[in-house]
Amino acid sequence: MTILIVDDETHIRLMMRLTLEACGYTVEEAATGEEGLARYARGGVDLVVLDQKMPGIDGLETLRRLNADVPGACVLMVTAFASIELAVDAMKLGASDFLRKPMTPETLRSAVAAALAGRPTARRPARSAAQTGGSPQVQTLTLNGFQILRARDTTTADSAHHVFHVKRHAGGEDAVVTVTIDPAIVARVDRLSRRALAPGGGFWRDQAERLLAAYLWSEGQPPEGGQLTVRDVSREDVEAAASWPAD
Repeated sequence: MTILIVDDETHIRLMMRLTLEACGYTVEEAATGEEGLARYARGGVDLVVLDQKMPGIDGLETLRRLNADVPGACVLMVTAFASIELAVDAMKLGASDFLRKPMTPETLRSAVAAALAGRPTARRPARSAAQTGGSPQVQTLTLNGFQILRARDTTTADSAHHVFHVKRHAGGEDAVVTVTIDPAIVARVDRLSRRALAPGGGFWRDQAERLLAAYLWSEGQPPEGGQLTVRDVSREDVEAAASWPAD
């Protein structure tokens, strides 16, 4: 299997190359998105490990162009500057995973193995921002070696508890995480947005998923005890709440 690393940082490329060559992969390198696109176009690449922040065209634009030319290209995005919105956009464009930089060799090996095993990259159904009244949504969010799946039929409109299954790529145990919405923040958002949004509805489910994703990104593991609580939201989220469609 041939892996193409596209990253402008020489030492990061070297670390990834040594890690992946030790696993038996053939590794090639490119320092810019343009170089990566040119190499990919020549064929023979099974997986692209793609940095987000680069000179010239960035990783997200490189990913868009890759999939325009070869739909279903197998791509792992890496970045030190992540947001949930950026991860969602990468998932919509077909990225297999969104890895934190710098990553551990173990995380890189696991993500590469999972991406190659799952080729071609499965497209995840998504709703647009206009449909959701907020950020684009994907059915399964993959971050830093974890997949977040919403548990079905576990939350009623009046429930303040949202249940998620957190699946590891390889080797680890799956976890169930319950994210609780603090009644005080529900009351605050209702007041500021002049909307009565049920704690079990789509807006608060989105907030719960964001909190869990941020935790997995920063901590690299599910929360101890499987519990998190949403106690605050941003000004942008309050503005989104004001136009959030009825569930």
